[in-house]
This record gives sequence, C-alpha cells and structure tokens, in this order.
Amino acid sequence: MKVGRIIKVSGPLVVAEGMEEANVYDVVKVSDKRLIGEIIEMRGDKASIQVYEETSGVGVGDPVYTTGEPLSVELGPGLLEAMFDGIQRPLEAYQKLAGDFLERGIEVPSLDRERKWKFTPTKKVGDHVTSGDIIGVVQETSVVEHRILVPYGIEGTIKSLNEGEFTIVEKIGELETSKGTHELTMLQKWPVRRGRKYAQKLNPAEPLVTGQRIIDTFFPVTKGGTAAVPGPFGSGKTVVQHQFAKWADAEIVVYIGCGERGNEMTDVLMEFPEIVDPKTGESLMKRTVLIANTSNMPVAAREASIYTGMTIAEYFRDMGYSVALMGDSTSRWAEALREMSGRLEEMPGEEGYPAYLGSRLADFYERAGKVICLGSDNREGALTAIGAVSPPGGDLSEPVTQATLRIVKVFWGLDSNLAYKRHFPAINWLNSYSLYLEKIGTWMDEEVASDWSDLRTRAMALLQEEAKLEEIVRLVGVDSLSEDDRLKLEAAKSIREDYLMQNAFHEVDTYSSLEKQYKMLKLALKFKDEAARALKSGVYLNKILEMEIREKIARAKYIPQEEISKIDAISEQLSEDMDKLISEGGVLNA
Repeated sequence: MKVGRIIKVSGPLVVAEGMEEANVYDVVKVSDKRLIGEIIEMRGDKASIQVYEETSGVGVGDPVYTTGEPLSVELGPGLLEAMFDGIQRPLEAYQKLAGDFLERGIEVPSLDRERKWKFTPTKKVGDHVTSGDIIGVVQETSVVEHRILVPYGIEGTIKSLNEGEFTIVEKIGELETSKGTHELTMLQKWPVRRGRKYAQKLNPAEPLVTGQRIIDTFFPVTKGGTAAVPGPFGSGKTVVQHQFAKWADAEIVVYIGCGERGNEMTDVLMEFPEIVDPKTGESLMKRTVLIANTSNMPVAAREASIYTGMTIAEYFRDMGYSVALMGDSTSRWAEALREMSGRLEEMPGEEGYPAYLGSRLADFYERAGKVICLGSDNREGALTAIGAVSPPGGDLSEPVTQATLRIVKVFWGLDSNLAYKRHFPAINWLNSYSLYLEKIGTWMDEEVASDWSDLRTRAMALLQEEAKLEEIVRLVGVDSLSEDDRLKLEAAKSIREDYLMQNAFHEVDTYSSLEKQYKMLKLALKFKDEAARALKSGVYLNKILEMEIREKIARAKYIPQEEISKIDAISEQLSEDMDKLISEGGVLNA
C-alpha cells in the first residue's frame, strides 16, 4: 500500500503529495484515523481528495494510504429494507457500534457477512452462461426474489453449483472460463461513477402509474423515463416524492435523501415500515432501499450519495425489475459540487456552480432507461429517475433547474401560490409538461379506454381557457361574461378542485387507479356537456349550478376502488336530473 503525505487541509478537501501511483476516483484512507476519501483531481504527484468524514484533527504531514480501487458499492442479498449513508455505510450496524451519531474511522462492511441466505440454483452443471445470466435466486424479503447474476466480464461453463444456505462471501459454485476456474459468490462490487452495462436500450412507452391524478392524466412519466420536480420551500416536493415511493407501479424503490433535513428522513423511516403495499399487502420497506445523507452529514458524501443510489437501482434493474429512484434533492447535491469546486479553486460558472454541472447532471439522468439486460434470456428492466430540485426563492431560472430541464422529459412545476391556497399536489398545470404524452396516450387508449386522450385534451383546453377568462374577470368582473363562458369557469373549477386536488393523507383519496381516474374525468366533463345542453334548452345557469348532483360529483374522489361502479351511477343520475330540469322549465322565455 503506497503512502502519501498531506500538504494541505481545507475543510473536506485534503491535498496530498507522493501519490504518483494513484488514479482519479481511487479511494484512499486519510490519516491514522483512516477516514474514507476519494481522489477527485491529480496534478503531478499531488492528489486532491474529498473526504467523506469530518476532517477536524487532520493535519499537514499525516499519512494517506491508497487502496488502488475506485469508490464502489457492494451488491447482493441484504440491500432491501436497509438504510445506508451516502457511501453505503450501513447506519443500523453503525448505531450498534457507535451510538446515534456517526463516529469517524469505523469500518463496517456494507452488507452483512454473517447472515446466511437460502440459495436455489436455476442453472445446472454443464450449462454455458455469460455476463448477466441468472444462476440462482434468494428470497430476500417476502415480496422480492433476489436474482443472483453472473458478474460482468465473466463467461464460461458451470463446473459446480450448490443449493443450500450461504453467506454472501461463501462459494456457491465454480465456473470454468477461458482464463481458468472462477469462484462464484453472491456478492458483487461495482464502481458507483460508472453505469452498469446492458445489452440494448429500448424506447419507453408504458406509463409508470403513480395513482396521482394530475401526474397520470396530464403529465405522465414512462417506466424508464426521467422527471424533475422543482419547487420553492413549502410547495410539497417531499410529499410528491413520498407519494411516488408509496404508490408508483415499480417493483423496487430506491429513495435518496440527499442533503435533506433530518426530520424529513425521520418521517420516511417512521412512515415506510407502516405503509401497507397495495400490491403485496406487506410493508413497503420489503421492496425499498434508503440512502440517507442528511444536511448535517459531511458535504462530500452528499456528492457520492446519488451515484450510490443509482448503482443500487441499476443492479435491481439488471435482474429484470422495474425500479423507481427518487433523488431528494439534486440541488443539495449541486451545492456539494459547488463547495468542492470552490475548494479546488476551479474557475466558477454561473452562480458559482462548476462549469461541468450540466454534464454531471446528464451523466446521472442518462443512467435511467428501459433496457434489455445482459444475459441470454432477453429480460427487460426499467429504471425511472425522479429528481426533486430546490431552487433558492423558487427561481426556476437558476442553473440547477435549467440544466435539469434540458435533460429530463417530464417537468412537474410546483407553485407556491397553489400551495398557499392549500391546493395539493401544487403542480401548476399551465407550465408543467411531459414529452411522453404521445406514447403514453396511445398506450392508455389501448389499455384503459379508447377516448382517454380525447378526454385529457378537452380537460386541458378547458383549464387553459379558464386562465384566459380569469384575466377578463379581473379586469371587468364576472358579470361581463356570457353564460357559456361562466359555465366554462365552473367546469374548469370542478376539474381543478374535484379532480386535480388530491389529499395525500386521506385513506381513499391518496391513490386513484387508472380506471377510477378515467371515470372521474369523464364524469367532470359530462357535467360540462349536460349543462351546455341545458343552457341551449333555455335553463338558467344558476339553476344548473344549484343542482344537488354537483355535491356527489365533488365527492366521487372519496369512493373506494371496490365501489367505483358508484361513479357510473352518478353519471346516469346526472343525465336524468338534467333531463328533469329541462322538462320542468326554468327557461328564459317561459
């Protein structure tokens, strides 16, 4: 092990000389406290190191030990239900050793080396296997089968493969390769800054169903897509992310709390084990990995945390699963980049962020996608990346938001004005967008209802019309509008309040299936059509707006999934009541 010497300490940045044999992104151990660090710049024999632990007490002349390996994560059974920090240190194991606060220099393996897992082979002796082939399975939790893959770069014939209980480091079999015999274990390692390999990238077209009406109907994201949730303080970014983690149609959830407040991560830790997964009836934690890097943890580890989470997500994608990754928030990660860039004395870009901010963000989001995984079975896996952005003062023109919007295909713009009005989720329907609409519209028309796209287009047109009419109302008052225009305002208000508003904390309203969303939207638009028919027949608008059926339309969101046939009954009653109103009169010329 080569030893260098520290010549400068600047917060989490340490500069050491005598490091000519080291490479950029190598992991090093700093000082006799053996703090974990990573080389981020080489100049001659001098290495600039970002240290992932508190550097107080580290001084000039202290040794730096090189490991010759890049920062990597351990991949294998034991990832699910676990909580790691930004560089995959297991926080539960740390707590047992050091108490409630992280202590420096403690080395604990990321995955438990003592726990035994029941390994069941899916291949047999004599089978030829290549990188990515599934050679066996472990029932990691009651809801997720962990598939053991042939490591990348390995190909050969199975010499032996044993069934039974093994730890992740014990030999489960042997592979005869062109370079000799290769021992197989359930543990793999992968460098976090390098994307895991796949056979082919596919064009994503299937929606990631979230149960959030404004997202699924108006601004959907595909399985394998990318999305950003920018919004000012208090606009509900974290709740939107939590709703995704709870309800998204993904088999695995990776949640990265990157520089977030400790109490928000505490909420996640307290909530997730108690949430019953609607698909399995088990706790949500059974299919979740948590990466916690709170705002009081060392800033350099924040920079590594999103790569750690992304690599773990890619690993489950390679098994053929649909994975949803939440990054909350990439702004905190960018701030860590800015701090390290400043300490390196690099030329600053816009607002002090490094010039490479855009390319680093692109590197992260480009690792999402729907792919054909490595291996001979052509299985498909999908990784959807959703990043929250926290622009200072809600200014969406700042560099992190703008760089993110150039990369992602879905933008859910959170609006503080909507949040102040208690309209949640506070996603502004006038400035949000999804570039997957055409693909997902085709899928919805085929799988849910043939008129799904038409309903969505009509509803969005109504909301845009409402924005124009409100400008007129502000200038000259609502009485200046025709009855047709006033009806448009009422119909748009119904869509806003009865459809787009959704209570994340209500037992029924927190999740809407696609079938329920379709019936609710159709009902809201049917009221507009029926009311327009009554207006043409001469019925006063006030009489239409006083109809008791409107209360039932407003409360349709609280109808449980198993009783959604009641929405059809409300629709039938709407037609009957409107016919009755027309026949009774209340007409203009009566």
